[in-house]
Amino acid sequence: MDKIPSFSIDHKHLLRGIYLSRQDTVGKEVLTTFDIRIKEPNREPVMDNAALHTIEHLGATFLRNDPQWAEKTVYFGPMGCRTGCYVIFKGDLTSKDVLPLITDMFRFIADFNGDIPGATARDCGNYLEQNLDMAKWESRKYLNEVLTKITDANLNYPE
Repeated sequence: MDKIPSFSIDHKHLLRGIYLSRQDTVGKEVLTTFDIRIKEPNREPVMDNAALHTIEHLGATFLRNDPQWAEKTVYFGPMGCRTGCYVIFKGDLTSKDVLPLITDMFRFIADFNGDIPGATARDCGNYLEQNLDMAKWESRKYLNEVLTKITDANLNYPE
């Protein structure tokens, strides 16, 4: 059985950052998947489910309402390991191409006030598991410690 490409990355050396995870061609369209790594795997506590769920709701809201990126956004959602999220965009893109957008998205989450979009029984299968305060805290930490000080080591998977 072939190994899944993302499982071949040495998570013992993976830093927080934005990584081009894979590119797939569907018809004539290139889809680019990014690994938005908010936590260092196996070296720091993972995110609380409720905080990650709120990041998912706010991040998806931001991306699907961005005038330039809404039509390019295919998917945004959490990793099962709770160390980050995946985002898939239409287009042949690099981590540097999406850095300004991802930075703006985490700034949006860190500064968000009000009702969490889609956090009702009608709109979400687990609407009670939300934590806006922790989502804001995690987003501000990632923004201040990683996104505003990004280096190539945070944009390219370790060898």
